[in-house]
Amino acid sequence: MAELEKNLALLKAACDDPKRMLEKYLSEGKQVIGCFAPYTPEQLVCAAGMVPMGLWGGQTEYQLAKSYLPAFACPVMQANMEFGLSGVYKGLSAVIIPAICDTLRCMTQNWRFGVKEIPMIPIVYPQNRKSRAAVDYLVSEFEAVLVMLATITGNMVSEASLSRAIRIYNAHNAVMREFCDTANDHLDVITPSVRHMVMKSAWFFDKEEHTEIMRGVIDGLKALPRYDYPGKRVVLTGIACEPDALLDIFAENGIAVVGDDLAQESRQYRTDAPESGGGALKRLAAQWMLRTGCSLIHEDGKPRGPMLVKLCRDTGADGVVLSLMKFCDPEEYDVPYFMKDLKAAGIPCLSFETDQLGDSLGQTATRIESFAEILS
Repeated sequence: MAELEKNLALLKAACDDPKRMLEKYLSEGKQVIGCFAPYTPEQLVCAAGMVPMGLWGGQTEYQLAKSYLPAFACPVMQANMEFGLSGVYKGLSAVIIPAICDTLRCMTQNWRFGVKEIPMIPIVYPQNRKSRAAVDYLVSEFEAVLVMLATITGNMVSEASLSRAIRIYNAHNAVMREFCDTANDHLDVITPSVRHMVMKSAWFFDKEEHTEIMRGVIDGLKALPRYDYPGKRVVLTGIACEPDALLDIFAENGIAVVGDDLAQESRQYRTDAPESGGGALKRLAAQWMLRTGCSLIHEDGKPRGPMLVKLCRDTGADGVVLSLMKFCDPEEYDVPYFMKDLKAAGIPCLSFETDQLGDSLGQTATRIESFAEILS
């Protein structure tokens, strides 16, 4: 138990102070690349010998960002812009911005002109993933990113290092999926806020380092007796479910989180890059083609609803909670489709709007309390 607590404390410290993690890697002589959420190709950064670090905003007042972004830009991008303009991200060698929604497309140019001291590397993913040309196009995008990374490191990336990076990330995906399965037998220890902390911490660590810590967490949990949780269980869906005070409300109402479909969490880890079937860049492109069930990825048939129904069945969840990121149009467009599927399956669903600032959670707390009663 002591070792488990030690590992959880390491992960919590990273979430509480990502800047300290940046300074740690810089002090070790490593270069760090900021990765805008979601789906930045971190394997390219890893292969270049640098540390990718996720940029997921945070709790801050928007002052400088107001000059660049409209009030209806999502909270994550508002906070990222504020941090960039105010110097919080000082020390990053560059940022990579995947232009997969309207706000992220604007961010590429806002960052280029607003935060001149930190170079911006854009990447555009193909949304027509049925086209045979999509893979070739995405490979060319990856090659452009590698060229820009090479201007920072002075070295081109080898095929061997790219293949190694894919293995590192696939191994990390596997350990994160194993954690999610293991955690459900220990919901006394892995409360909603602890689960979120563990999942979020991955964004601030070198992936090999994080994988090692996670193996310690899983081993520590497996050494404990299985806990029969007496309360209700839910699956979370959305972009992110923050701040932590929001997750504490679930615990206060006897609700555990037993699965998620959050862009900040499990969506990142459910799809591996193939480890065979062509060159490393082609296999990395194939990973994008294989991703499914995300509002930021175009798909015919909208499979997110059936995926959520299956996740509820697999985890024994009593309901689904949609944490709807404020001003996130892609998520809003998905809601009618998967809500219809959940209703048809007889699975209750609660939705509320979230903002990282979390200025007032009173109404949300009331709604969660009422939802807990519905699930009883």
